[in-house]
Amino acid sequence: MPEAGHMQIGEVAERTGLSLRTIRYYGEVGLVEPSARSRGGFRLYTQEDVDRLNLIKRMKPLDFSLDETRELLEALDGLNATGTERGEREALSERLDAFEAAVTARCEALRDQLSKAEEFAGRLRAQRARNNAST
Repeated sequence: MPEAGHMQIGEVAERTGLSLRTIRYYGEVGLVEPSARSRGGFRLYTQEDVDRLNLIKRMKPLDFSLDETRELLEALDGLNATGTERGEREALSERLDAFEAAVTARCEALRDQLSKAEEFAGRLRAQRARNNAST
């Protein structure tokens, strides 16, 4: 039985839509480590861990590397930490701005790809309609 406020990995998988294997892998590479372990050694996660996994999941379709993902998570952790000094906080905020710009650019590239794919699908439908009309 999980401790109060903690979830076992199966529940985390359900909440995030990630596989158990993926969640374990993110732990192995240091992106999201379980907040605790049960007496039996099971990984236990908090809602904060689930939020972190969901953030990683959102970065994946934008082709961010594991290193970039780690860098963003470290910047967010630093900004959320109470002991982060002003100069470091400003540098982390600038890093966050750079990530936001990268996300915006990648979203625009995806919109462009989607537009081209939709145009292609339209051409195929038109070709099919012409072929059906001539038979």
